[in-house]
Amino acid sequence: MLELNQDAPQFSLLNEDNQTITLNDYKGSKNIILYFYPKDDTSGCTLEASQFTSLIDEFIAQNTIVIGVSKDNCTSHKSFINKYNLKVMLLADTSGELCNAYGVWQEKEKNGIKKMGIVRSTFIINKSGKLVSVEYGVMADGHAQMVLDKVKSL
Repeated sequence: MLELNQDAPQFSLLNEDNQTITLNDYKGSKNIILYFYPKDDTSGCTLEASQFTSLIDEFIAQNTIVIGVSKDNCTSHKSFINKYNLKVMLLADTSGELCNAYGVWQEKEKNGIKKMGIVRSTFIINKSGKLVSVEYGVMADGHAQMVLDKVKSL
């Protein structure tokens, strides 16, 4: 599991438009909200993405970009964005490499059945590339506002 004040693990993944996005693209210029979610177009994930979208202008005012990550592919991400008019960028971690680097690929249990999956988690990375907030196992509803409040206090 990652901890506060350590360097954020590097990434280089395709977004919904098949463009390569890296951590270094924003280093020195923007804070990054990197949130991991289980699956496109599911109830909790849609709620979380929609709430981030509703606050996107406030994140922009704080010089912060919001990036979601799941193991879905670029086509799925594009459909998800278009269906709900989302204003967040979504990265396709189809190999699970970034999920592993951030420690969000964990065993989960639902209805007595254990399986591996993405634990909903959020990381705030400052302009220097350091982790200033690390949260594992977050609840979707209301989370975007809590993250915005943290960003405002940076």
